[in-house]
Amino acid sequence: MKLDNTVSAIVTGGASGLGEATARNLASHGVKVALFDLNIERGEQVAKDIGGAFFKVDVTDVESVSSGFEQARKAHGTERILVNCAGIGVAMKTVSRDRETQAVRMHDLKAFAKVIQINLIGTFNCIAHAAAGMVDLEPMNDDGERGVIISTASVAAEDGQIGQAAYSASKGGVKGMTLPIARDLARDGVRVCSVLPGLFKTPLFEGLPEDAVKALSASVPFPARLGHPDEYAHLVAHICENIMLNAECIRLDGAIRMAPK
Repeated sequence: MKLDNTVSAIVTGGASGLGEATARNLASHGVKVALFDLNIERGEQVAKDIGGAFFKVDVTDVESVSSGFEQARKAHGTERILVNCAGIGVAMKTVSRDRETQAVRMHDLKAFAKVIQINLIGTFNCIAHAAAGMVDLEPMNDDGERGVIISTASVAAEDGQIGQAAYSASKGGVKGMTLPIARDLARDGVRVCSVLPGLFKTPLFEGLPEDAVKALSASVPFPARLGHPDEYAHLVAHICENIMLNAECIRLDGAIRMAPK
């Protein structure tokens, strides 16, 4: 796929972090970008910066997603690219003990379900909506390509740490559904890939002490630092441009393999 002003894209979680970097990268190629996020103020600012459009969308809500896609298509036409970056994390062990009373506490099931709902079901919700539009588009090239869908998993899908049961389950689900969805859509010329980022400098790390950031950076074999969001965005752009990348789950992690904790 050639990235230019004939192509439109939707980026979920586009108001910050990996999603914002992706939106800015695609826009720099001329792509018309629509941002989905719940952060209205930041989303509108990023959209203004890149000449795109912002829509408040809750990826877990079918009506909200349907409305977002409808509005984005009115603004830019049917998307050729969907990048799923919306997601949350939670740190909670399956069971833990209260330090004072030694009482056993189980993982909060509502917290577990919320992570699955946003990271996995929300991702699939957006994929299904995008695919429904893409399959009716005219092919872009002699190979019959119509679109590309890229989702964000995590190295936690393979190297889940202590306290990451919910997060790892959600990201493992994203990884696990990449191949079957790619097979579902292959006949219609829609490619599907996922990226498994390692430790990246996103808003999640902004509140950490400098010593903690240095320790995390040192745990990455090479380069020994946190990844930059624009490096994620660069990979997304390459996946869009390289038609032979399909059904791939690509680790972007500096060779890190996460320790138990």
